[in-house]
Amino acid sequence: MGTSRRRFLGWSALVTGLAFTPGLLGGTSPAVPAPAHSGGVFGLGVASGDPLPDGVVLWTRLSRNPFAPGGGMGTGPVRVDWEVAADESMTRIVRRGSVHATPEWGHSVHVDVRGLAPAADYFYRFRALGEISTVGRTRTAPAPYARVDTLTLAVASCQNWADGYYHAYADLAAHAPDVVLHLGDYIYEKPIPARGGARNAAALPLSATREAVDLEDYRERYALYKSDPDLQLAHATAPFVITFDDHEVDNNWAGAVPEDHAPLTAFALRRARALRAWWENTPVRIAARPNGTVIRAHRRLGFGDLVDLTLLDTRSHRSDQANGDNDTGQNASTADPSRTILGAEQERWLLDGFASSRHRWDVLAQQVPMADLARTVGSTRAVSMDGWSGYEASRARVLDGAADRGVRNLVSLAGDIHRSVVADLRTSYTAESATRGVELAATSITSGGDGEDSDDGDRRLKEASPHVRFGNSQRGYLLNRIHADRWEAEFRVAPSVRSPLGTLQRRALITIPDSTPEVDVV
Repeated sequence: MGTSRRRFLGWSALVTGLAFTPGLLGGTSPAVPAPAHSGGVFGLGVASGDPLPDGVVLWTRLSRNPFAPGGGMGTGPVRVDWEVAADESMTRIVRRGSVHATPEWGHSVHVDVRGLAPAADYFYRFRALGEISTVGRTRTAPAPYARVDTLTLAVASCQNWADGYYHAYADLAAHAPDVVLHLGDYIYEKPIPARGGARNAAALPLSATREAVDLEDYRERYALYKSDPDLQLAHATAPFVITFDDHEVDNNWAGAVPEDHAPLTAFALRRARALRAWWENTPVRIAARPNGTVIRAHRRLGFGDLVDLTLLDTRSHRSDQANGDNDTGQNASTADPSRTILGAEQERWLLDGFASSRHRWDVLAQQVPMADLARTVGSTRAVSMDGWSGYEASRARVLDGAADRGVRNLVSLAGDIHRSVVADLRTSYTAESATRGVELAATSITSGGDGEDSDDGDRRLKEASPHVRFGNSQRGYLLNRIHADRWEAEFRVAPSVRSPLGTLQRRALITIPDSTPEVDVV
């Protein structure tokens, strides 16, 4: 985002095992003076992701000193043993094995564990160089089209480290969701103030104070973010499904085009490094590992008969933003049918998925909002060129395609805008058009700093966008409880993220009934 152009039962056991202790339960201790590291090889934590009915990806990244070249791990491979158990005390081992963490991939570990039971909690840990990691909890997806009464899905996005503390993640972990969806801006490539911004750190690694461009820059930026104890706690509590947005690479990048006027060849090298670092630090499968700038990040995950979760990539294959990427009114450029936000192959794949889905809820998980979130700028109705509003033909093809293929309930989950929003999904917002679904935009974890319950942006949004049902600009996350007969979306917000002390509260509860794209706001 930018305006320039171009149920964990063993709670105490987990908390005791974490390498970083300050602020675990929502910032209940003083601010950490500087990024810490346990000194052990598992100081960046553990994670799991992309759950299937029979398996899940387990992740860790070895590092003795995350801000030293190669993480202080040397130039050779390191054997890492892993275990999966049916109990948190790790006595009933159901799967185990060994892999090698190599320097080529930042000594990261991605274990695609299979042979597990569906809809089951499991616990896991790693061993390497005589050390043992903390124990993480994960959960497999329900069996294909098995009856599912409830799925708890948390949604997070936009977590600028320098803008505040991750109170939202402590709150999220306390709710122990079945799965967590992260919609991007996991890191920010821009320089961090030398004193750490809102965190007022005593010192930062040199790489954090400059814009990330090289591979080691990006690796160290991930290490800085992953040093946060509340983020580690969330990762160790539930499986994450993660995509990237722009700031993992460069603000508002569009396919091969950077934000500024850098040479395309130089940006291709930068993008390849950034995507490599993203894969190294994310619990995703080998299939998502990039080959240079080529990456397949879009994927689909099913949760019984209840949810088909389609994760889109709205960065890698898009046309350059219209109108110089300036927020403006829609015109012939935004309506041009040759312009695309998904690319032709991904769009076909998405529509084919709609045709074969028999789930109660079809969910589009994506980086940028699909709905027109127009606001008044003087006498102009302005929209962001970076979201689907700048790619009107793409949006119409997808929404009409979902309706034509008999999608029962369409929900879009989006991030990027640092604001909680509920809006109607329509093929057109300037002419009569049927409502095709509902969009729920999750606010940022920290990005933008302390927000307000209602600000001038909310006012201008409501003036120009009567299809917006709710808006709030505080920080937090979105907690969804999905049932067969209704979708409940709870917007949880923090009064402040600039203070190391913080808790969250419910700001609104949205209910979407089955088969009706209407919303009730409480």
